[in-house]
Amino acid sequence: MTKYLITIGLETHVQLKTNTKMFCGCSLKFGAEPNTNVCPVCLGYPGALPVMNREAIKLTVMSGLMLGCEINRRSTFDRKNYFYPDMAKDYQITQNTHPLCLGGGVTVQTPAGAKRIRINHIHLEEDAAKINHYARFSGVDFNRGGTPLMEIVSEPDLSSPDEAQAYLLALKQILLYAGVSDCNLEEGNMRSDVNISVRPAGQERLGTKVEIKNMNTFKGIYAALEYEIARQLNTVTRGGTLVQETRRWDPDLGETQPMRSKENAHDYRYFPEPDLVPVSLTDDLIAEWRAQLPELPAARRTRMMGEYGIPEYDAGVLADAKENADFFEAAARACAPGLGKTVSNWFMTEIMALLSETGKTIRECALTPAALAELVTLVDERVINGPTAKELLPELFREGGLPGALVEARGLAQVSDAGAVEALVDEALAANAKSVEDFKAGKKAAAGFLVGQVMKLSKGKADPKLVGRLVAEKLAKRA
Repeated sequence: MTKYLITIGLETHVQLKTNTKMFCGCSLKFGAEPNTNVCPVCLGYPGALPVMNREAIKLTVMSGLMLGCEINRRSTFDRKNYFYPDMAKDYQITQNTHPLCLGGGVTVQTPAGAKRIRINHIHLEEDAAKINHYARFSGVDFNRGGTPLMEIVSEPDLSSPDEAQAYLLALKQILLYAGVSDCNLEEGNMRSDVNISVRPAGQERLGTKVEIKNMNTFKGIYAALEYEIARQLNTVTRGGTLVQETRRWDPDLGETQPMRSKENAHDYRYFPEPDLVPVSLTDDLIAEWRAQLPELPAARRTRMMGEYGIPEYDAGVLADAKENADFFEAAARACAPGLGKTVSNWFMTEIMALLSETGKTIRECALTPAALAELVTLVDERVINGPTAKELLPELFREGGLPGALVEARGLAQVSDAGAVEALVDEALAANAKSVEDFKAGKKAAAGFLVGQVMKLSKGKADPKLVGRLVAEKLAKRA
């Protein structure tokens, strides 16, 4: 039976995080009333001339640097001609012959190990308007039209839906770290066109390419790839012929459906944009932008493992979101050396639980890295115990403040005086004679109950380790 190879390439469109559109000064505030953030330029009025958004150029170059691309010192814009309601001018200003970024790639983890997914190029263009379909009519909202849109075109290096998903997740994380886009899929900040082909093993030439347009969820991309791969394999194994075409994904039916025959580059009649001068970038300017880049997520995971002594899993969870990693590192560096793992434990358990419960991000809560560091230090120095710290944390999360001040004001300091704790232990044993007898009869759980009674008498302020030791010593003498 003939074995077939799967080839996948992705064209990922990312809306850049600018305040205004690519070629005019219209606002990009999401959720505005339809067709309110528009002007003669983005509506394509005759005689209206585009003015380039410098910030969009910068963010695209920074993205390329993060992805290891070569930056073109001279880049140009072109007109891509097509007739469709979402483009009022009947052409899109894009980059065809001289894009801003060339090469680069993203490394993903696969069952066979690390795999480098190459990038062909990154170009900058204006986004189209949004077409909204209703029961009896369709409408066009030009608020989105003209949004700076970066297109990241991969090489056909992907061979499965899992690899495609891993690539997109890694790409999203890198772009979020760089701060170039919100990458909010629900708001359409990140969308992908998916190219798939199959060919017999041993055949160098790629098979007939089918494109699935404008996928805006990772789950949808995964499902569409699974379906389309199965459809193509079923066609070729039965002796059928695939045609080059564009298809769309129908999530309700769980299948791809034909849209139109696939256009080729000559169908768009590309030609240089006459109203824009070439973009010229100097080495000094690129170096200035490079200096503003953050550490790559993968490099940060490795460094945090070495610097704070945390395992790979912890580093992966913490580095997943830059703001979480920033918070953790600030707190860990404010603690004594060797407490990195403790800070990691607090963040990954208690704090992430509070974030999940409240639906907030770490930036939106009142807790500061300094407060977390102080809380961890108070427990480490046995000023307060773990249960007391856990009681304080939700309040610090909601209202802010410093734990040391709360401990002092409320008299929450841990009781570590052996004499005082011993008196509480004696009181608990005397009041719970049955539990003492249960322990003597072999019921070891009774010791835990007695420890709890001592903690209750101390209102949670006794040193749990000291309580446990004294209870064990006194029970041993009575056994």
